[in-house]
Amino acid sequence: MKLKYILSVIAIVAFTENTFAQYSQDAIRFSTGQPGSTSRVKAVGNAGTALGGDLSNLTGNPAGLGFFTRSEISVTPELDGAKTKSTYFGQGATDNKNTFNLAHAGVVIYNPLTKARGADKTKGWLSVNYGVGYGRTNDLYGNFRYAASNANNTINDYFAGQANNFGTDQGTLGGMALAQGLIGRTGTAPYVSNSAPGAVGQEYYSEKQGGLSSVDFSIGANYSNKLYLGLALSFSDLRYNAYNTFYEDGTINGTSNAYTSAYSQSQITRGTGFSARLGAIYKPVESVRLGVNITSPTFYNIDDSFQEGISSTINNGQALEGNSGNYNLNYNLRTPWKAAGGAAVFIKNIGFITGDVEYIDYASAHLSSNDSYNADVIDNPDIKSIYRSTVNARVGAEIRATNFLSIRGGYGIMGSPNKDKSIASDIKTVSGGLGFRFGSYYVDATYTHSSGDRTQFAYDLGTASPYALLRNSNNNGYLTLGYRF
Repeated sequence: MKLKYILSVIAIVAFTENTFAQYSQDAIRFSTGQPGSTSRVKAVGNAGTALGGDLSNLTGNPAGLGFFTRSEISVTPELDGAKTKSTYFGQGATDNKNTFNLAHAGVVIYNPLTKARGADKTKGWLSVNYGVGYGRTNDLYGNFRYAASNANNTINDYFAGQANNFGTDQGTLGGMALAQGLIGRTGTAPYVSNSAPGAVGQEYYSEKQGGLSSVDFSIGANYSNKLYLGLALSFSDLRYNAYNTFYEDGTINGTSNAYTSAYSQSQITRGTGFSARLGAIYKPVESVRLGVNITSPTFYNIDDSFQEGISSTINNGQALEGNSGNYNLNYNLRTPWKAAGGAAVFIKNIGFITGDVEYIDYASAHLSSNDSYNADVIDNPDIKSIYRSTVNARVGAEIRATNFLSIRGGYGIMGSPNKDKSIASDIKTVSGGLGFRFGSYYVDATYTHSSGDRTQFAYDLGTASPYALLRNSNNNGYLTLGYRF
């Protein structure tokens, strides 16, 4: 690992009393994700920029609405199976989380334009279709844990550092650890850990809940069956809860007294946002479609509530507890611009091949300062120094096996936002699905498997910070039920 990136990232992901919640990390967390889409588009790798004629265009490229020649409605529930394997000081652990969500829903209304009698009905503006859609753009659910013996350091070393840097006032981590006998000092010397030399037992639990979703109002127009233009206004909702607890068992230095401590954090975040999309699809020839979709930043207003505390017992004595109380902050976040381009080639009576690339510069995410919070001291500089621009790539295909059955497959890579990929790797997704048509009704079923690695630091001791390696995987199932009318 590159040392300069490790040190920067520790400042964000480790527990820091003075900055409370990790706003720069949350800025990136709330900037990632993919457009909400139907099972059909999920199955072809979510490569829908140039396709058109799918209800995913409500929440993706709105120009695709111009392809509709009938009104349509669909709903797509999702079953998400999240799994995390961790390794900490050579010891492995596994945790799982299964959730049921609404991935996508939408309706589009076909609105042909009236032509003068005798006019060519294949030339000029032919239709202006409109609709409303719901899409879940990022699933934030997930549990993980890790546990091992640590002979190198203890979380009490971290508490001592907090006391030396930020004092021991009531409600501070240093103050809680000092009151509970986990740290101490002689005279005016720096605070030190009260843990006896040797290994301590450590265990960490994390539970995360929530997600990002949007309601989109979209319109798409068809010009001469060659050029399709679209506009969408998106209203986003953000819900995120995180509950973390770090346990440690050891012995008080100079005694035979065993201690057990638990350092807990909780974060509850809610937000609403607004963004817009502008898209176009052009058909140079009947079998080829070229698409582009520009997404503005989402402008979020976010309410965040954070608290942390320590509880402990020494020699099986009375349990001692301390808590920071709630630290509440309202702030504004501007996510990065996104630009996507794609192409699709249709083979008559056989199917199609489609591919997308999307550019996003995570380093351009920006947190706004206010009277209670100066984002330019730590968080905005961290965003620029730790994160980078990246390209997401997606490809997929559909084969029409019969008039009744279609077979689909796809692959996608979501580029890591981190400059150092050992902190967070690319996320790779493989997908496959089937589509069934029954006259005006249709059913699409899709399975996706995604995976990626990241590093989780336990607490901040500079280059001595202990860390766990996490491998995250998601096995998701989608089912779309649709009707054309």
